[in-house]
Amino acid sequence: MANTENDLAGAQREHWQGTYAAHPGMYGEQPSAPAVHAAEVFTAAGAREVLELGAGHGRDALYFAREGFIVQATDFSPVGLGQLQEAARAQDIMERVTTAVHDVRESLPLPDDSADAVFAHMLLCMALSTEEIHAVVGEIRRVLRPGGVLVYTVRHTGDAHYGTGIAHGDDIYEHGGFAVHFFDRDLVDALADGWTLDEVHAFEEGNLPRRLWRVAQTLPQ
Repeated sequence: MANTENDLAGAQREHWQGTYAAHPGMYGEQPSAPAVHAAEVFTAAGAREVLELGAGHGRDALYFAREGFIVQATDFSPVGLGQLQEAARAQDIMERVTTAVHDVRESLPLPDDSADAVFAHMLLCMALSTEEIHAVVGEIRRVLRPGGVLVYTVRHTGDAHYGTGIAHGDDIYEHGGFAVHFFDRDLVDALADGWTLDEVHAFEEGNLPRRLWRVAQTLPQ
């Protein structure tokens, strides 16, 4: 099973690299709606330093920086992060943005208690096993300061693609080369164990449309 997971992870990494190379700035320059909401949540929580996981080419990381946050952006695609850096230079916000090539299957390259907030738009629902997702949230908990906030979005089991396409097990299904781990509510609740679960908001995005949850949870002080 481990070899199968590693093969899928490698294939997804290569697929995203090729996608970003072929379609620079593929999601546009405007921030996602979840990022706009997250910025409001982070501001209300008094956050200053934000970590974005799976930042891609940076539309949301750049938005956070323009809103005045200090941003650490990570992604497993050097191509995507290169586009992010070019855009940060063009927008004259390089002093508020740093990047790091990182696969979330590995420990985060940050010390304990070093971030006020974490944002992950559709990162946790990529080709990660349930065990790996729990490990990622454990790492997020480690790097967040007490009272820190996590806002993430995931496609869920009410999505039209759930249960269709290429099945990889563990609620992971692949369409058009992109593998997705579809969340059920039990997984959301399990990931919030030991946190305060502030919000589970259902919304739709894209043409299918994709059906997602936006989740916000806070560490105890």
